[in-house]
Amino acid sequence: MQLNALIWWISGLLLALLILLLVSLYLPGAFYKKAQYKIEDVPGLEEPHFPLAMMGVSASLITNGYLTDSWFEIDTIYAVRLEAIRSARQTIHFETFYMTPGRRANDFAAALQERAQAGVEVQLLVDSFGVHSISKAYWKQLQAAGVQVRFFHPFSWRSPLTYNTRTHRKLLLIDGDTAFVGGMGVSDDWDGIKKIGDTAPWLDFEVRLTGAIVVILEGIFMQHWLYSGGVARLKPETFYPALTGGSTILVTPRNAPSPRSSVYALFYTSVLAAKQRIWIASPYFLPDANARKALLNAKTSGVDVRILTVGSHNDKQMVYYAVRERYRDLLKADIEIYEYHPSMMHAKVLLIDDRWVSTGSTNFDPRSLFHNDELHLSLAEPNFGEFVEGFFWRAFSKSRRIDWAKWQTRPLWHRVLGRLALLIRWQL
Repeated sequence: MQLNALIWWISGLLLALLILLLVSLYLPGAFYKKAQYKIEDVPGLEEPHFPLAMMGVSASLITNGYLTDSWFEIDTIYAVRLEAIRSARQTIHFETFYMTPGRRANDFAAALQERAQAGVEVQLLVDSFGVHSISKAYWKQLQAAGVQVRFFHPFSWRSPLTYNTRTHRKLLLIDGDTAFVGGMGVSDDWDGIKKIGDTAPWLDFEVRLTGAIVVILEGIFMQHWLYSGGVARLKPETFYPALTGGSTILVTPRNAPSPRSSVYALFYTSVLAAKQRIWIASPYFLPDANARKALLNAKTSGVDVRILTVGSHNDKQMVYYAVRERYRDLLKADIEIYEYHPSMMHAKVLLIDDRWVSTGSTNFDPRSLFHNDELHLSLAEPNFGEFVEGFFWRAFSKSRRIDWAKWQTRPLWHRVLGRLALLIRWQL
């Protein structure tokens, strides 16, 4: 009798867990049927109306600005960020997703505190989920020095599912005239995590911009700042760009919750516009069937398609197995897939032909494209295109190209875990 009762109890528990899993997937829209984009007459990169067409289809903002520098070395990115913070005279506005305790966070706090005590307006917006490991004492220390701190979507029983909608942006704005956009958090993780087998710092990407684009980015920051309960000060110096002209730049913010994705439309249309090359760097590369079909069609038409993604040294092992399960059709079509070997590959970069570059915080996966608040920049600038091409060549040289035959012999348990992870890919 006791055995039967135990069986019923376990069965009831498993049923309850299954229902809970289905509800947790259903409510955020995991089973929502996404629109299958169909776009014709896509203009070439050289056609004058290409940026305008891209702006319309991806709900982007179009502006001008100067891309003054770009980096992919972790130490350099941290150094230029800290240098910019220490040079601030009026405002520091920073929005980020991920922070952990350690040297990088302490250096960052010290720089912000010093500027706040010097009278600079310092506004720090962080994602509640992404900074959960940071102690309350850390935030109190910043606030005591005059740093304004707001948390994006802290957990609330009044609206528990909003906690799952995150700001994944990494945006640093200095004095209303300089912006840094990229994919790197504030964490010692980027220096290499021994537990995942890193033998080098992570690979990431960051750009610095000036000009009219900074005004647009200030407005995007302030939308989140206001939403999180902060007070926005619309001072004239913040919205008066010191420089005009420069390259045409598309600014594509992704705002959740919505089944539509402006960044997905941007990526998809960029792929359709390619005539020579599609090189994609994304750590969590999980394109849907529509995007995979676009890549396969491009390869069939003679476009050089290459994917740079994570290897065995990664921060999300389940995602890695899910990513590898999506290789099949791409490998069969002879699309080149490279897994970065020395450490975690965290850069988010798209290079189309010789000069169209798109970069920012967005991963090529459902969570970034349909759940997170993201920020991506795109521009056609030959010199920047050359730099990004060099970035890819360097990364390819440190990567392992995936072989179709070897991929087919991967362990069974890798396949099982990958397929299970794909079932919950929206939440990874």
